[in-house]
Amino acid sequence: MRQVLSRRVLPIVLLVVLLGAWELVVRKAGISALVLPAPSAVVRTLWTTLSTGYLWPHIGATLAEMLLGLALGGAAGLAMGIALAESALLDRVFKPYVIVSQVVPKLALAPLFVLWFGFGIAPTVVMTALICFFPLMENTLTSLRQVDPNRLQLFRMLGASRTQTLLRLKLPAGLPGILAGWRVALVLALVGAVVGEFIGASRGLGAVIIAAQGMMDTPLMFAALTAIAAIGLLCYQAMLMIERCLLRPYGDHL
Repeated sequence: MRQVLSRRVLPIVLLVVLLGAWELVVRKAGISALVLPAPSAVVRTLWTTLSTGYLWPHIGATLAEMLLGLALGGAAGLAMGIALAESALLDRVFKPYVIVSQVVPKLALAPLFVLWFGFGIAPTVVMTALICFFPLMENTLTSLRQVDPNRLQLFRMLGASRTQTLLRLKLPAGLPGILAGWRVALVLALVGAVVGEFIGASRGLGAVIIAAQGMMDTPLMFAALTAIAAIGLLCYQAMLMIERCLLRPYGDHL
């Protein structure tokens, strides 16, 4: 019980201390809200935008882009990781191109995505999917290749096919690493969705930040950033719960 309380209470206490120090510094130093708003001003702005319904459509748009991009990029990364892990030929042929596709800055490609896919949700989803693709592919590839050689030898001696070995040994054994890749991809999906909204989007929290910047409304910018942080934390915790449920049947074997 003490450990549970320390894990839950100490982060909250630290947050309260940091926000209190922030509030105190802003008030004592007389810093303009245009430069750095006090936490109380940010909370008021966040409450107003939520209660009036202004922020909810933008939150929904960002969530939709994040989840669609995560689903597309994650599925492609998982499939590519399995393919490269199972075939040395595919690994030699495709791995260099995959790496090259990832070292190109996605923000530099954003204008091209707008040109190719038009304005709206499509270019943001494509950018998010590309950002999510690599961490899941790399984690899947690494996890499947680090299976215990003794277990692999046992499956060969028992006459298991490659498909049976993959489904019954490699995927269950590599599941922790694969799920860790999903967690990283989830965080990057939110970043990709917001960054994609900076370029040509009319809805979403990224669009709110750009609009607030144009209006020099710094409290609104911080309110949008707070909403982004809350979404990230909630989605990450949800992913941890899903991960625990998926790993529970293999708890005695991993």
